[in-house]
Amino acid sequence: MSMPPEIKRYTVRLVSVMTLYCVALVGVNLWFRYAPPTGVMAYIAAILPAVPIALVFVVIGKLLVEMRDEYLRAQMVHDLLIVTGATLSITTAWGFLEGFGLVGSIKNYYVAILWFGLQGVAACVRGLLQARERADG
Repeated sequence: MSMPPEIKRYTVRLVSVMTLYCVALVGVNLWFRYAPPTGVMAYIAAILPAVPIALVFVVIGKLLVEMRDEYLRAQMVHDLLIVTGATLSITTAWGFLEGFGLVGSIKNYYVAILWFGLQGVAACVRGLLQARERADG
């Protein structure tokens, strides 16, 4: 089965943005380790790895706009809503646990990692459910 053109474009965009993320992350870490920037430049440098992560959400949005198959688009929106709700619920619960001194603090950038991880879980669950439907039908 051939890959739809919008999925090909999404894949190219995603790989490009994640490559940019890796370069920014490694570059900024090396910069801070060997010649730490100061002042405003330190803030700009520290934020640089966040830019490609923000672009991932743009890439996902572009895919939703470009998707021609309405059923697959609806499935993706459904998964995104569940994953976003789960991420917000987990991080809010963690915040309360942290506020009451029951758990330690975590870095905020782990929220994006959690969201992406839950996307992977959602994709696996969707695949298992579709396999089960095919087996039953």
